[in-house]
Amino acid sequence: MKKKISKKDIEDWNNFVNKSEKLEDKDNQLNFTINQLSEKTLDLHGCTLENANMIADEFIRSCFSKNINKIIFITGKGSRSKNKENPYQSEQLSILKYSVPEYIKSNSSLLKLIKSFNEDDIKNPNKGSFELYLKKFKG
Repeated sequence: MKKKISKKDIEDWNNFVNKSEKLEDKDNQLNFTINQLSEKTLDLHGCTLENANMIADEFIRSCFSKNINKIIFITGKGSRSKNKENPYQSEQLSILKYSVPEYIKSNSSLLKLIKSFNEDDIKNPNKGSFELYLKKFKG
């Protein structure tokens, strides 16, 4: 089914095209720099706990030095974790969703680089990621 273009639409289009005034360039009106909006994502699916913590540590430091201000960590929900089957392992801390933020919170040198991160994302059982906001690099 084809929709016909109305005479009014054609008239409006012709008026628009034939106008001598130019549209505002909205991109030039933005009052921010690229660094203020920069964000990176790190997907930790399939990493071991040690590897994920090491990668997260290096990634945070690298992003901080590049003035990235937001990092999205994708950890997964832990719903397929084999650690849930082992009663001798901590279900909460063996899953990346819990262990990576815990590692970050326990690392004082990393905490100096971090402005905040969303604890609600970590507590939400339906969310397999969390956001972290970095301070500005002054170097």
